[in-house]
Amino acid sequence: MAAARQAKVFDPFERREIKKLVAEFGSPLLIVDCERIRRQYRQLRRALPRVDLHYALKPLPHPAVVSTIVEEGGFLDLATTGEVELVARLGVDGERCIHTHPIKRDADIRAAVARGVRVFVADNPDELRKFVPYGDRVEVLLRVSYRSPGAVSDLSRKFGCDPEQLLPLARRAHDLGITVRGLSFHVGSQAPDPGKHVEAIESCRGLLAAAAREKLGPCDTLDIGGGFPIDYSQRAPEIGYFCAPIRAALAELPKRVRVIAEPGRYIAGPAAIGVASVMGRARRENRWWYYLDDGLYGSFSGQLFDHAHYPLESLRDRGKREPSVLAGPTCDSIDVIAENLTLPQLEVGDLIVGRAMGAYTWASASEFNFFPRATVVSVNQKPGDRGTVLKVEY
Repeated sequence: MAAARQAKVFDPFERREIKKLVAEFGSPLLIVDCERIRRQYRQLRRALPRVDLHYALKPLPHPAVVSTIVEEGGFLDLATTGEVELVARLGVDGERCIHTHPIKRDADIRAAVARGVRVFVADNPDELRKFVPYGDRVEVLLRVSYRSPGAVSDLSRKFGCDPEQLLPLARRAHDLGITVRGLSFHVGSQAPDPGKHVEAIESCRGLLAAAAREKLGPCDTLDIGGGFPIDYSQRAPEIGYFCAPIRAALAELPKRVRVIAEPGRYIAGPAAIGVASVMGRARRENRWWYYLDDGLYGSFSGQLFDHAHYPLESLRDRGKREPSVLAGPTCDSIDVIAENLTLPQLEVGDLIVGRAMGAYTWASASEFNFFPRATVVSVNQKPGDRGTVLKVEY
């Protein structure tokens, strides 16, 4: 069966296939390769064999990605009611999901519980009180903050209690009749090294033991978040090497502790490319300016919000290379994708490809100036799948 599927898998990131997909579906286009989704998931599974992986939908909340992860035996990390409803429409059992947004409205909790989600995250007493009406239908992971200023996005800046506040918070949950299933942390996105993960795991090991001694709940789960880095314009460490110290730290946890993680970028990022076409050009100040049908308000939004720098290339590779600028389609002067490039002289209709554009691109795009978001086409979800466009409802 696997051999049959492998025989029918094709590489949609090859130049010839990119051109075929654009001819069929138009541009701008985000091409999501489900075979690469599988590959990234399996690589992380090998790097963290003791860990249950909950794919975080935030970077790329697309049905084809979610279905591929579930078919691989993976779990899901949800943060909003929209994500809860998306996975429900796909028939995913709520028991396979956790809800990790530390701050929620009652309507968010109610919608998730109705769909079978049981495990939630909280980091302060006010948030704990929101769970009182749900009694034994919910359990919480208490989120602890471990600041990581070296990460591209230090997620502990916004969420999590200080380690010193954890036991008082667990006691408060116990007094309210709320089950403390365990702890969670997230050291940040695109972590430069695993040191903060290790530090947080070692700290949480002690906190779990202390909470268990006081019988404040099962305290048998540790969520180590995400932050596993990928290649952009700069290379990231190989994932097995990056995770080796994390594996060593996890090996010191008691066997009864279930470990979970929330990878998003690592799975989705390398599994998609963005394709934009030249819709106009101008010679300005001895440089060619090429205006694309996608930009900073669209799929390249991650350059603003996520500090990512995507590897860019032109599918036209012949001709003299000249200083060039790539700009987006909108009227806003900030909408400039890249300067100081050298490209062959391009014509209207030529294609520009951005690599590693699966995470925080289409998901954070807008339709400013009424330029539509890129069409998402998934390939290789099933044997023989050479391109499918699915309607994504919110």
